[in-house]
Amino acid sequence: MIDCAYFSRAACRSCTWIQTPYPAQLKRKQAQAQARLQDLQPAPIEWQTAVASPVSGMRNKAKMAVGGTIEAPTLGLWELGKEAVDLGDCALYSASLARYFPLIKTFIGRARLSPYDLNQRRGELKFVLLTEAWPDQPVMLRWVLRSTECVDRIVKHLPWLQAQLPDDSVISVNLQPEHKAVLEGDQEMLLTPARWLPVQFNQHQLLFGTRSFLQTNSTVAAALYAQAAEWINHCAPAQVIDLYCGVGAFAYHAAAPGRTVQAIEISSEAIAAAQAARTLNRNPQISFECADADAAAVAADAELVVVNPPRRGLDRRLCSELEQSGIRHLLYSSCNLETLARDSERLQSFVIEKAQVFDMFPHTRHFEVLALLRRA
Repeated sequence: MIDCAYFSRAACRSCTWIQTPYPAQLKRKQAQAQARLQDLQPAPIEWQTAVASPVSGMRNKAKMAVGGTIEAPTLGLWELGKEAVDLGDCALYSASLARYFPLIKTFIGRARLSPYDLNQRRGELKFVLLTEAWPDQPVMLRWVLRSTECVDRIVKHLPWLQAQLPDDSVISVNLQPEHKAVLEGDQEMLLTPARWLPVQFNQHQLLFGTRSFLQTNSTVAAALYAQAAEWINHCAPAQVIDLYCGVGAFAYHAAAPGRTVQAIEISSEAIAAAQAARTLNRNPQISFECADADAAAVAADAELVVVNPPRRGLDRRLCSELEQSGIRHLLYSSCNLETLARDSERLQSFVIEKAQVFDMFPHTRHFEVLALLRRA
């Protein structure tokens, strides 16, 4: 159990379960998942042992609101009418990631980046978004600004900043001009030659852009992708469709000699990153398409479909499409147990054969479930 000073003084309550011993947290999540999914069908589900997370230092991303002043900035939380909270000592961040927080504060002073004041609606720097997928690897650093007023100063001091970061790190500016609780805006300005953040998962090299989705817990994510590959290989499909493929994590893990993989994702940046990674992984049997996965048509000769939808789950039309298709297996990766249960009920021709809990978000009630469904 972590003794968190932030939680004790009610400065941050994000980790609602942090006062519960971690083994009890994991047991509770496993029991919740088993009870919810087994209730859907008479056939028994083969449950794998839940994958535990490191209890601290597991987060690969820091999404920090900037408060304080130019001379003494804070990185952490800031709500309207409340005092800013600096989360530099949060136990969820690895030492490798947290070592950049003082550097970021120093840069704020060097470039004279005024923190945005929610109460007075003044200032420029709203958020700092920092990602380091694995310790001592390149990082992605994004400055979220209200306007372009201080971009020239960031560019002026950029060589100093780049000298402090690992080679091939990605730095950008995001513009979010509106006074509302939105983390980032639509306009992104890349400031470095490096466009992609390279991230290794198991034997596969993936590339992530500034808008790409990266699981927040790299250790557990690697286990998730490895288990997906094992189950797919056990099913031995000749053709796989990967819906909501993102930058291709499941697609690359599904690839195998003699097997074709068709991957679909609505984000054009994610598809560009997935395609750029093809030369790194040397697998020509994967095709990537920028399209709406919710509206995808399942090929008649596909044997297995992978779905990794957002929290809202699958579109009802897609469930109907899967029902009417000829696929034998569906591999469903879910961050929302309730929408997984709902979609499983809609897929009346399928039963859940295997399932496993992946504790992507320790000290909270959230977790990931990987389920293998087969046509009954």
